[in-house]
Amino acid sequence: MNQPAAPVPYGTPDTPRLAVRGEARLEVDPETARLGITVAARGSDRRAALADLTRRNKDVLDLVTSYGDAIETVETGAFTLTPELTAKGRHERVRAYHGRVHLTVTIADFTVLGELTTRLGDAELTTVNGPRWALRPDSPVHREARQEAVRQAVRRAREYAEAVGASLVALVELADLEAEGAAMSPAASVTHRSRSGYGGAEQAPALDLEPERQTVYAHVNARFTMTRPEL
Repeated sequence: MNQPAAPVPYGTPDTPRLAVRGEARLEVDPETARLGITVAARGSDRRAALADLTRRNKDVLDLVTSYGDAIETVETGAFTLTPELTAKGRHERVRAYHGRVHLTVTIADFTVLGELTTRLGDAELTTVNGPRWALRPDSPVHREARQEAVRQAVRRAREYAEAVGASLVALVELADLEAEGAAMSPAASVTHRSRSGYGGAEQAPALDLEPERQTVYAHVNARFTMTRPEL
């Protein structure tokens, strides 16, 4: 019994194959904002420096969590306590201890972002970096971009086929090359050190932070078969 002939990878004159690229680019509002927070302490005594760092870290956490559901996540990153040695002398001696704790806060409600950023920046020996705007990994925008890229591929293929008097017959391959949101980029940065905590009587006015639009890209490669062209 004769086996059917294997399909020709690049088509035949009677059944040509058509390869196109579909692309989509959507600009949307961000869904989250992330703040990077570094709490620091310095002292000549190791235990005193650690106690100051623990207190300031707790104050920052209390402030952040006081915003309730507006805060999506609070994550503690690296903790360091480093001795600073004297530069001169026959014997190494510890001059001071430097402590740091790094936190990452994700905010879902942008109405509190300006106030929270300002109050964090007003906290003692606290550095704030951000916000970094982003979409959630499961945002429906990613699906919309992928589907639009496929629609663009079909539309482009149909236009090419019509240009040679043919029509599309079937889709034989669809390859997802890339579909991801733009990398989070910083829109503002606040770095402020003060001897007074964030609970002082004189608070700095809240920052006016405008969300940065996010760009989502999707690309696909598609191959179709089409009817015989009329050349």
